[in-house]
Amino acid sequence: MARGDLIAPIAVSDTGDIQALVTAGFGSLTAACFLMLRVAEATAAKAWLAGVQVATVADLGKDKPPLTQVVQVALTSDGLAALGLDPAIIAQFAPEFVRGLARDASRSRRLGDVGDSAPAHWHWGSGDRTPHLAVLLYASDAGALTALEAATEAGLGGGFSIVTRLHTANFAGREPFGFMDGISQPSLDWQGRHQPGSDHYANTIAAGEVLIGYPNEYGRIADRPLLPGEHTLPAAIDDPGWGDLGRNGSYLVHRELAQDVRGFWRWVGREAPDAALPLAEAMVGRRIDGQPLAGLATHAIAGEPRPDSNGFTYDADRDGMICPHGGHIRRSNPRNGDFPVPPRNIFERAADILGLRGKPEADAIASARFHRLLRRGREYGQWLDREAALDQDAPDPQSGINFLCLGASIGRQFEFVQGAWCESAKFGGGSGESDPLLGSRAPFPDEQATDGFTRGCPAGRRLRHDGVPRFVTVKGGAYFLLPGVKALRFIAS
Repeated sequence: MARGDLIAPIAVSDTGDIQALVTAGFGSLTAACFLMLRVAEATAAKAWLAGVQVATVADLGKDKPPLTQVVQVALTSDGLAALGLDPAIIAQFAPEFVRGLARDASRSRRLGDVGDSAPAHWHWGSGDRTPHLAVLLYASDAGALTALEAATEAGLGGGFSIVTRLHTANFAGREPFGFMDGISQPSLDWQGRHQPGSDHYANTIAAGEVLIGYPNEYGRIADRPLLPGEHTLPAAIDDPGWGDLGRNGSYLVHRELAQDVRGFWRWVGREAPDAALPLAEAMVGRRIDGQPLAGLATHAIAGEPRPDSNGFTYDADRDGMICPHGGHIRRSNPRNGDFPVPPRNIFERAADILGLRGKPEADAIASARFHRLLRRGREYGQWLDREAALDQDAPDPQSGINFLCLGASIGRQFEFVQGAWCESAKFGGGSGESDPLLGSRAPFPDEQATDGFTRGCPAGRRLRHDGVPRFVTVKGGAYFLLPGVKALRFIAS
């Protein structure tokens, strides 16, 4: 098989080489802390890496006892260099990972990391506060986490210095604005049965969309270092005889996002005094309890484990009168937004191939299956409900999300979703509005405003809101590699 050839789906079998974060967010482990480290002494750092015990997918089997604590390890490209990995090997990873999140002004502009969210204002992730490693710690409760954190730090010895420690909070499945979160997640094809390119929207995606070294939705394998004769590494699927340093790993995007809960609820209260919650739900694209907006009927979708709350498409809402095109969840996952009505016969199928069916607006939205994200974030700070947020005399506890997502392509997945969908003022053929939650509101292009939001109303007309403030500010972030266990040991060697 020549490199670059289309590859049929392949079953994932070596689960003992895959860090467990790929399949679990460890929701039963309610306490978590993320240590951001820099290499202080390479030999000691590699000795720690050689011995650290990370949980794997194999540890999560049905016949396994429940995990009470978990350690996961990820590295930046700077970290790989600090540990002595050959620069020529590092250069073969994805260019976004190699360059990093905060070094490129054009990248920051595309992602909306401008103004107060610019890397110059971050408290970690920029300059000499760019981490080399992230050590993700999860435990059953606060006491167990304190013990795990102390034991981990004691084991680091003189190998690392701590840039920051990011503590998390348990908001019982809700994000700080109060909405149920973590509902929509893609299902990975572990058995190698999924055939990309279906006419029907499905929630299942190729394993190679998240795991490096496997075929993705294009039937190809992402670029990654292939090393001759390195048989301690998994063999490359597309070029046997080479060791695959990327295989069974994934790229991990981590962004610390501060949320202005008081500002959000006070703005929607002023904008819609008698209907603040419906406005907020339109901005998110879901009801606050996680259910679809009224009118988006649920039904079975292949690969969707939660059809009651996530089994819906936009077939019945092509015009965005129920869920606005600019709503947060419709931007971040347009679902079947680019699909015409499924063909009923060979003639309609032929018309689809020729591009003769469907509405022109659908061409403004890229196919969602190429841009799915596997989210693993955790909230931080103190809970503030919306009633207290409206109280002018109430304190203002700070809260937000440690946003984490996994994918095999940072550029095609995270950066595309954040830049082309969430930050874009032209998403879905719209104009003058960015994501109502994540948008930076920076003028684009030139001096054109991006602080609008358009939604449908019961009377069948559209209502425009202008002057939407920025509700989310970036406080730090980095691009990491979550390597397979064998790759982790190779790096430590």
